[in-house]
Amino acid sequence: MALTEERPLALTTGDEVTVDHEPLGVFRRPTATEGWRSWVTTVDHKKIGIMYGYAAFFFFLVGGLEALVIRTQLAVPDNSVVSAELYNQVYTMHGVTMVFLVIMPMAAAFANYLLPLQIGARDVAFPRMNAFSFWCFLFGGIFLNTSWFLGGAADGGWFAYSPNTGVVFSPSHGLDFFTLGLLITGIASLVSSINLTVTVLNMRAPGMTLMRMPVFTWMVLVVQVLLVFALPVITLALILLLFERLYDAQFFNPEAGADPLLWENLFWIFGHPEVYILILPSFGIVSEVIPVFSRKPIFGYPFMVFSGIAIGFMGWGVWAHHMFASGIGPISVAAFSLSTMFIAVPTGVKILNWLATMWGGKLTFTTPMLFAVGLVAMFTVGGLSGVTHSVAPSDTQQTDTYYIVAHFHYVLFGGALMGLFAGFYFWWPKVYGHFLGERLGKAHFWLMLIGFNLTFGPMHILGLQGMSRRIYTYDDGLGFNMWNFVSTVGAFLIAVSILLFMANVWTSRRKAKGQPAVGPDPWDSRSLEWMIPSPVPEYNFDEIPVVTSRDEFWTRKYGEDENGKVVRLHSADEVCQKPGATGIHLPSPSYWPIVLSAGLPFIGYGLIYSLWWAALGGVLVIAGIYGWALEPADDDENPHGHDDHDDHDPSGDDAVAADEPVDVPEEAPVG
Repeated sequence: MALTEERPLALTTGDEVTVDHEPLGVFRRPTATEGWRSWVTTVDHKKIGIMYGYAAFFFFLVGGLEALVIRTQLAVPDNSVVSAELYNQVYTMHGVTMVFLVIMPMAAAFANYLLPLQIGARDVAFPRMNAFSFWCFLFGGIFLNTSWFLGGAADGGWFAYSPNTGVVFSPSHGLDFFTLGLLITGIASLVSSINLTVTVLNMRAPGMTLMRMPVFTWMVLVVQVLLVFALPVITLALILLLFERLYDAQFFNPEAGADPLLWENLFWIFGHPEVYILILPSFGIVSEVIPVFSRKPIFGYPFMVFSGIAIGFMGWGVWAHHMFASGIGPISVAAFSLSTMFIAVPTGVKILNWLATMWGGKLTFTTPMLFAVGLVAMFTVGGLSGVTHSVAPSDTQQTDTYYIVAHFHYVLFGGALMGLFAGFYFWWPKVYGHFLGERLGKAHFWLMLIGFNLTFGPMHILGLQGMSRRIYTYDDGLGFNMWNFVSTVGAFLIAVSILLFMANVWTSRRKAKGQPAVGPDPWDSRSLEWMIPSPVPEYNFDEIPVVTSRDEFWTRKYGEDENGKVVRLHSADEVCQKPGATGIHLPSPSYWPIVLSAGLPFIGYGLIYSLWWAALGGVLVIAGIYGWALEPADDDENPHGHDDHDDHDPSGDDAVAADEPVDVPEEAPVG
């Protein structure tokens, strides 16, 4: 870390820093490429995060179109927009797309871009593995959706209950694409989870203890640990299903002595932690947004952290509440009813802490704040309807009705997606150097909120009236007509709100052309990513910061006077780093991650159709592994990134030795 005149803003009396006076060269990425090749070969965590975001948003449009087909079909009774067979495919792919190809990778977009910035690192621990995880996800998602053009998509529901997934009931290859596509995307998630976990544990800036990390970083870490343990379970279940469909194995067929409940147990042992894998990143985003626009630190930081950990831990003990109607027995029902009640406690702690953070604060209802407050409100509704499922008689009545559909959409749309949109509007100036329009942003929020409640609120009523899930039409005179029509109107309002968001992206980009980028700290924020220029330089930090407090950036700007009142000590310009890196060398771009990833779909096609395709995929995989293994991480001419021709004065820009300790105070006051 370079020491400059501004350094006393970060260090206090008693700090000891060991410095290395070796002259350093200018920044450059070795063998860098430009144009589209720079994206195809990139190992930069920021570019990978951006690509995750765009790919996830594309699949969001696909899943949204599938949702509109569903709601159009159910708008009126006895409708015939799509056949029963096509309806099964559409609602199955809608669920698969939204869970595995939208919310998970969209959260990964934020994690990849922001996590190294929030912990003061220059990149993730394994940059090429990071690139591999993205391309693996993208090719897996494309492979999954090619089933539409190759005989039909999966039609057994996103939960794929046996025996509906057997060859007898689903003779097409749709479920084979489902199985192999999720295996490929599962590889991507597992690789990414290991990478991000190692990054957080090993690459934090000097002085950043675990209890000084931002809440978003904590929630991302909990999610990665959940993924490491949950993905092997669904991988095993998918392999069993693959062998049953392709090779006549008998894992779920009761006529052969097997048990279809084996699939349900395996799926929901993964599936309920998956709910928290989807929602916790948004909890982290909201925990960053609300303090900034309340002008207060997060209330009860330790409780926020440990409640997130508790949610992740307790999520493993509630899976069987999805199976109360399957005959698991009264003792199991009682045990899982209690665990379902208990898991509401840490979630309630988060909601109360968000409200306490806002209480008495100087609230500013910008667009990101509106989406954050929307998450708190909508997730509370979804959480309360979820707690009713802990009462077994109530759950038995509600299972397989539209009440369940309403519940999980309030949790995953009103919770996860609302939080992700809050993150888009909050960090957009950091990523692109300009704001998204506030007027269009607020119109987007209100239209989405109204459309969301019009869509999923009536489903509670439909479910309590007895409307069953997974039906492609219904008879007139059952009392379902009005609320289904209202729900369809709401779905199209949501679609209009997404069009407004896309228009906002387009118009804000046009207006920003030729204009200077916003400053590094446009929101007067609290965490480390806001102390570097916007857009973020390729090397992240010119100087790796020394962390002395929980809200490090805030404490560099603010302090307390003799009366204990918070006062500004320094402007953001005085505290923020100036662009112009020295002595920084980052890993080289690489083609091999995309080559290795591209082979996996061909192996999938080979297993379904002809082994010749698998042979082609195997060649690509082997070539990717071989090239990856032999490719040097740095260029040979200048392995340490020092520029021999740089006339650099070490007297004003010394560096902390990477292997030397840095002593900082245990804690500093938080403004």
